[in-house]
Amino acid sequence: MAVKPNSDYAEGSIRVLKGLEPVKQRPGMYTRTDNPLHIIQEVIDNAADEALAGFGKKIKVTLHTDGSVSVEDDGRGIPFGMHPEEKAPVVELVFTRLHAGGKFDKGKGGAYSFSGGLHGVGVSVTNALAKRLEVTSYREGQVASLTFSGGDVIEPLKIRAAGDAGDRKSGTTVRAWPDAKYFEAATLPINELTHLLRSKAVLMPGVSVTLAIEKTRDSQTWQYKGGLSDYLMQTLSADPVIPMFEGEGFADNSDTFADGEGASWAVAFTEEGQPVRESYVNLIPTSAGGTHDSGLRDGLFNAVKSFIELHSLLPKGVKLLPEDVFARASYVLSAKVLDPQFQGQIKERLNSRDAVRLVSGFVRPTLELWLNQHVDYGKKLAELAIKAAQTRQRAGQKVEKRKGSGVAVLPGKLTDCESRDIAHNEVFLVEGDSAGGSAKMGRDKESQAILPLRGKVLNTWEVERDRLFANTEIHDIAVAIGVDPHGADDTPDLSNLRYGKVCILSDADVDGSHIQVLLLTLFFRHFPKLIETGHVYVARPPLFRVDAPARGKKPAAKMYALDEAELTSILDKLRKDGVREGAWSISRFKGLGEMNAEQLWETTLNPDTRRLLPVQLGDLDFLQTEALITKLMGKGEAAARRELMELHGDSVEVDI
Repeated sequence: MAVKPNSDYAEGSIRVLKGLEPVKQRPGMYTRTDNPLHIIQEVIDNAADEALAGFGKKIKVTLHTDGSVSVEDDGRGIPFGMHPEEKAPVVELVFTRLHAGGKFDKGKGGAYSFSGGLHGVGVSVTNALAKRLEVTSYREGQVASLTFSGGDVIEPLKIRAAGDAGDRKSGTTVRAWPDAKYFEAATLPINELTHLLRSKAVLMPGVSVTLAIEKTRDSQTWQYKGGLSDYLMQTLSADPVIPMFEGEGFADNSDTFADGEGASWAVAFTEEGQPVRESYVNLIPTSAGGTHDSGLRDGLFNAVKSFIELHSLLPKGVKLLPEDVFARASYVLSAKVLDPQFQGQIKERLNSRDAVRLVSGFVRPTLELWLNQHVDYGKKLAELAIKAAQTRQRAGQKVEKRKGSGVAVLPGKLTDCESRDIAHNEVFLVEGDSAGGSAKMGRDKESQAILPLRGKVLNTWEVERDRLFANTEIHDIAVAIGVDPHGADDTPDLSNLRYGKVCILSDADVDGSHIQVLLLTLFFRHFPKLIETGHVYVARPPLFRVDAPARGKKPAAKMYALDEAELTSILDKLRKDGVREGAWSISRFKGLGEMNAEQLWETTLNPDTRRLLPVQLGDLDFLQTEALITKLMGKGEAAARRELMELHGDSVEVDI
């Protein structure tokens, strides 16, 4: 029988979006769409980057009565000559091309050594989502102006000699009229804008930042000579227990980090009130924190722990955890990272793995020295942390008493953790003894347990609950996690749960994926409440390691990729950084057992740098998921499986 081709889907159905069209079609992929603040922030960030590079002392933001916003700076001014390759004015390219900007050039002599702008899509997104946008650049005795509408040039570049009364020596003015159709609310949230501008002034001591509102004729200017500590003291709701700990550290001729990378910080410890926590990377606010925050936490914890051990202050039976030190900490952290990797285009979280070691490496020795120079203050801080640890442990012991005495003997191959606090405890179900050995050596003994599994776990989809414990591996998993097998409609006793996270850790190959599916089948069929309550996770170890040579200011580095796509992305980035083709070396991990303990910790076990996916039902409900797994795992479902493979087999990437 002839199959009629689908006339609705042909070569002409494929659309290629050009220029700024992708931004207009899917604005949510590039910016926040609740209000236009983020597209204005992109312009402010560019002005701040000029000040950060040492080329500007003033930034002024004006809210005009016609709904437009203008941002003025006294930086170098955007170049407006012809681009050597693109044969178009540079200022036009910056506002009309995605991935065009001055922030990619990170080598010696680059326009920006450190910048918040990195993706090169910032102000072009502002332009795409604005009804009108006017740019004026003052540079080298000339004034250039250009006007856009919806991302298109409507008034071409005009250049005149400077000399009018309003002309500045150098700098840029951008005035934008955000297009309301792309945003849920058309007006800018004044409180958020004020906070953003104030924080820019805090992070750049000596730079004045002004907000002017035409309608009310109000104007406010911020300029902080004292920087972070002044700002934090004004923001705190309670007095600090000890004097504020402030400091900074930046790399200089380091083997690991580029010159100038580092951080400045101000930390205050209070006994009451809501902690204030703000962090920035190259002046960009990271509202969701990230690896630089983790580095600060790590440095504070290790310095306080070291002080407590040196002075023998820890009471018997008390275990100190990072959150005990961090619980009452308020801080403002400003990190400088040469090549920051952010989560998402709106840059709300820093993902750069090296930032943990970067910040921690400067914070820890500075705080250790300060505490040992001010022993009385050190003892007060130690008292605060020990008190938090005792409160946490008491809360954990209350739960322990309800467990009763009938505890099953834990499996012999389980390497347990020391803590009994299930909120922080994790167990890794690891494929094979060799990987289990690396995991045991690389783990955090305090809160991470390892249970190695021998071979492939039994397919339990059609196994009766009463017969489960006949299989040693499944018996060991159930006893280790402290929860009995149960059905979807049961109400199991989760009070004996021993770990807050049950993490499946298998190789990044076909066999590893099969083991992952068998374990997910086990949890979905026989421990569904663990999935429902968010206790089951899948760890994602990398498949490749790239050893990159030194490039520009960046020293040699090791980079990890989860898959081929990430590997391609890393290599493209190295090429952009000017690394010669083939100057890097690529290693492929055949399995977890090939990783040493340090590599496994850095890529897969360390909470600050690993990739851990929570297991959730997603868009399907329980019954739909059950029907799908029956097709995949049922013994009498070979025909259905074959049909599924014929339909979707070509969309599956298999790494053999």
